[in-house]
Amino acid sequence: MNRLPALLASIEPTDERFATMAEERHNGLAKPPGSLGRLERLGARLSAIDRSCPPPAVERPGLLIAAGDHGVHVHGVSPWPQEITTLMIENFCSGRASANAIASACGVDVAVLDAGAVRPPAPHRMLSAADVRNGTADLRTEPAMTETECTGAILAGAALADRMVDAGVGLLALGDMGIANTTPSAALIAAYTGERPERVTGRGTGIDDATLARKVDVVADALDRHGPDRDPLGVLASLGGLEHAALAGAALAAAARRLPVVLDGVNTVAAALAAAALCPTVTGYLIAGHRSVEPGASIGLAHLGLEPLLDLELRLGEGTGALLAIPVIRSAAAVLRDVAGLDELGA
Repeated sequence: MNRLPALLASIEPTDERFATMAEERHNGLAKPPGSLGRLERLGARLSAIDRSCPPPAVERPGLLIAAGDHGVHVHGVSPWPQEITTLMIENFCSGRASANAIASACGVDVAVLDAGAVRPPAPHRMLSAADVRNGTADLRTEPAMTETECTGAILAGAALADRMVDAGVGLLALGDMGIANTTPSAALIAAYTGERPERVTGRGTGIDDATLARKVDVVADALDRHGPDRDPLGVLASLGGLEHAALAGAALAAAARRLPVVLDGVNTVAAALAAAALCPTVTGYLIAGHRSVEPGASIGLAHLGLEPLLDLELRLGEGTGALLAIPVIRSAAAVLRDVAGLDELGA
């Protein structure tokens, strides 16, 4: 049975009455009104998501990293061998990746989903598997996956997010891994926003000018092949990756559970665009952790109406930028919860 319609139907809008309450509370705290700038707006967003003011402390944030391989790799859009995807999945599980180091510093639990690596990684307690297919097809010449496979990956990401919430996670950060995955990300961002391929396609891991030009051509060819169809699921299946689908599912599931969802770079932004196309209500739960160097990320965030919290010139992925934003998010909740009111000071 296809559980996707029920998941989409279960996502309720955030309650903006609590955002208004948070704004009013900020104006009564022991500080000049508006003096904490965007931190105040972030606190209001957290209140609207949780339907409470002040919002609860973010005691146990979690990072969900989804990984997959891509048939479009055959066109030389990345200088890295496809085998790196599986090696990095195993590195996440060993705790030795950049995401693990930052997660440890920020007090964040990490879970990993093999959404569709060509070579399955070694089993590990941190690792779940989508069991949909091993890598996508070449999106330049054919749909990356069927809609049934895409739905399976969405539901696998949703299921892992649900397990994390059941285990006590109160905020979900999204991360990704997949050699060549910025190519399908560019295609997805172009399809969902209507932007031109050359505007949304970046250098990924640092490709040269010739490779970038080839990458733009690949994205343009994929969009031409896909045609004008704007069915949200069809776009994701035709142009996306298994990890994009899984991350979209994770975002949808977290929103259904009324959790904030923190985006990382261009690949999670592409996944968020897919989630929002499937269910526009999900955007109220999304927080942009940072502004990626990849141009498509900024275009995608603007389309979603999101302003990134940090700008550290990051382009790694893995959830690193989302992780670094978590202390800011925790602080936004803490101010509403712990700062004295002017009335308490006798003012």
